[in-house]
Amino acid sequence: MLDPIVAFFVRVFGLIGRGIGFVVGILLWPLLWLTGWYTQRNWAIKGVVALVLVGLAAFYGYFIWQTQIWTNFNPDYPNARVKEDSSKTLAGAAANADASAALSAVQGGSAVQQTAQGNAQSCQRSAIVDITTDLIDFNVNQNAWIPSMLASKLGFFGIPWKNTPFLDNKAAFQTGINQAIRRTTIELVDTLGRVRGTSQIDQGLQSARENMNWGETVWYVGSNGLTRPTPGAYRAALKTLQEFNDRLGQCNATFDARADNLMVFLDRISGDIGSTSDILRAQIQASDAGWLDPRADDRFWFAYGQLYAYYGLLKATHVDFNAVINDRNLRQIWDNMESQLRFALDMQPWIISNGSESSFIFPSHLATLGFNLLRVRSQLVEIRGILDR
Repeated sequence: MLDPIVAFFVRVFGLIGRGIGFVVGILLWPLLWLTGWYTQRNWAIKGVVALVLVGLAAFYGYFIWQTQIWTNFNPDYPNARVKEDSSKTLAGAAANADASAALSAVQGGSAVQQTAQGNAQSCQRSAIVDITTDLIDFNVNQNAWIPSMLASKLGFFGIPWKNTPFLDNKAAFQTGINQAIRRTTIELVDTLGRVRGTSQIDQGLQSARENMNWGETVWYVGSNGLTRPTPGAYRAALKTLQEFNDRLGQCNATFDARADNLMVFLDRISGDIGSTSDILRAQIQASDAGWLDPRADDRFWFAYGQLYAYYGLLKATHVDFNAVINDRNLRQIWDNMESQLRFALDMQPWIISNGSESSFIFPSHLATLGFNLLRVRSQLVEIRGILDR
């Protein structure tokens, strides 16, 4: 009675096995053909082919290693550089000036360091500039800059890595950090590093801004021939920013830490975060493939990198504008905003899922991160509103 049934299933599984074997054969045929061709060549050709294969293995092996190893990744990185001190004066102020005198000088429309140069040996360095240099160093010195590596530019058989689920997370994270660095260098040139926008632009800061706006994917060879690769440009920006802060510490540069400049800086940051939240929203609407969405990971890590950078930069802003924040009674709301940012950085899923927000199986990591982005942005807008009163 059971023999026909058993025979049926035997035939079915036999056909399935032959089908699988046929597919595997098709996939392995190029490798088998190359193996046969290789064994029939003379030793000279075999040596050249072996060297090429070893070179390719080393080339992609190094690239894969660099994309998977995130050296010195630490969401608490600002704590080593930025120390909150309620007695600290404004950035750029004479180191021996008290906070109330520094704030009064800035509100009166004069740069503190200009009035203090005659009797001060040093002025307060900018924590914003220090954190910016740390982030650049993290991106291009402590880690390899992935977006301009040749293997990254070649992609996966010509397909950009960002369109695959592989090897693009670190590159997206680095470009997210870089977005925040670029925004900061622009504001340093336009508002923070000069007096009320009417004084001469600091040439060191201008050079840093130009270098940070260098293309993120530039290799040694471009469309116009030999050129400077991206990491070289960013290292040049790092050097000029450090030189600016050294001059600031010697009272030979300007950092205009006024409330209206702080308001403009927060406006720019909230606009940046709002733009990124819209990128996440667009990807959420475009796909609900859960763990199978190849673009979800790079969207997530770009936004995460931006938050990672702005967490440090906003903690540094708290220090540089300490007197302004205390004078406007912003300390509590500022601390809450920093806590929200740090809480968002605890979200580090191993695999990024972009499922439906009502899904039971596939979580929506993009929606969760987008919520945290908007929470931070709403707090920035609230702080900006208080400064504007």
